[in-house]
Amino acid sequence: MPLRVTVAEDAVLLREGLVGVLRRFGHEIMAAVGDADALVEAVGNDLPDLVVTDVRMPPSHGDDGLRAAVALRETFPGLPVLVLSQYVERSYATRLLSSCGGAGVGYLLKERVGAVADFMTAIDQVAAGGAVVDPEVIHQLVRIRQDPLERLSVREKEVLSLMAEGRSNSSMASQLSVSEAAVNKHIGNIFNKLDLPVDTDGHRRVLAVLAFLSA
Repeated sequence: MPLRVTVAEDAVLLREGLVGVLRRFGHEIMAAVGDADALVEAVGNDLPDLVVTDVRMPPSHGDDGLRAAVALRETFPGLPVLVLSQYVERSYATRLLSSCGGAGVGYLLKERVGAVADFMTAIDQVAAGGAVVDPEVIHQLVRIRQDPLERLSVREKEVLSLMAEGRSNSSMASQLSVSEAAVNKHIGNIFNKLDLPVDTDGHRRVLAVLAFLSA
């Protein structure tokens, strides 16, 4: 069945290529844009049956496309979205794939799409409410989920490493040339990011160190 599709891709040649392939299979292109702001505007102006978007694009050339997709799924629940990217953007990928109960969503890696027919099958499946996710995307997300330390900033990892050495807060502050208040804030962030239960401070410190050692 022909679909009304909005395409968001900042690389002009790839964008035009996607438009050409979709039209060749009978689909109508509602808009073909090159940045996340234009994507949001285009979808708001004329709600399509499906959005195909890249992850990294203007205005910031970060994960703007993926963040826009997450926001659109919140504004228009059930809006089918297929991400087609070179990257697995971990911060928002899980939010996108779990949105709307995981219905009508897909995440494919460009270099692993082996045939036009496979891509068009994914288009049809996502538009029909299915989920299509590249196995490599799942692998990377599972690997990160299994390593809770990936959630920590560089400085938080430094604090946790010193904590594992048995350093006191004042000793850590001296070692890192920061205030004790800053160390306390980092420790609180570590506890929160590692999802440690609220208990005595000493118990949470032990659990945090165990997480560090196991990783």
